[in-house]
Amino acid sequence: MRKTILLIEDDREISELICQHLRQEGFTVLAAYDGEEAMAMFERERIDLMVLDLMLPQLGGLEVLRKVRERSRLPVLILSAKGSELDKALGLGIGADDYISKPFSMIELTARIHAAIRRVTEYLPPKEETTGAVNVLQYKDLTLDLNTFAATAKGKTILLTSKEFHILKLFMTHPNRVFTKEQIYHFVWEDNYYYGNENVINVHIRRLREKIESDPSNPTYLRTIWGIGYKLGE
Repeated sequence: MRKTILLIEDDREISELICQHLRQEGFTVLAAYDGEEAMAMFERERIDLMVLDLMLPQLGGLEVLRKVRERSRLPVLILSAKGSELDKALGLGIGADDYISKPFSMIELTARIHAAIRRVTEYLPPKEETTGAVNVLQYKDLTLDLNTFAATAKGKTILLTSKEFHILKLFMTHPNRVFTKEQIYHFVWEDNYYYGNENVINVHIRRLREKIESDPSNPTYLRTIWGIGYKLGE
């Protein structure tokens, strides 16, 4: 089934080049040129993934991302000329799944889109589980439903992004195992780890703690193992 990508890019020349390339790759591509148009299309169309520029007229990219994250776990890839570590941390902190700095290659963009979609679809339950059986991971008061992507902590429903879901799934399928940041990046991002990715991991762990922990500064689920990484457990 063809996946539908919503591209939000105000530079029409760049937008057309990306649209043409992604359509050649087999995607259905919808183009929006400002934030308000993007939100209208998001509300109206069935979107599988969003590629989002940050510097947009009408409604800025970060505000678009905030509004999308209020109601959807849709994978969002930021595409921006603002490539500083602070900008990346801000975008990822609000809920983006990936961040690609301009200038970029079409090969890299396509690879990251395929990886983001694969992370969402590869965890769909097998056919025998779609007949009503529930596939739920549980650790203390924390649950993760692999059929619905729903999470609860102490009975409270939590809305996770795609990356947050897969990080939590990694830990909940291996409770008490310590994962280094390099291992987390390898399993969740499916890419080689380099020094700059450390901040990406830190941001996602912090956001995940804010959602599942009663006191994120004193976590009881996701614990830091200093000098090594993180683990779920005592």
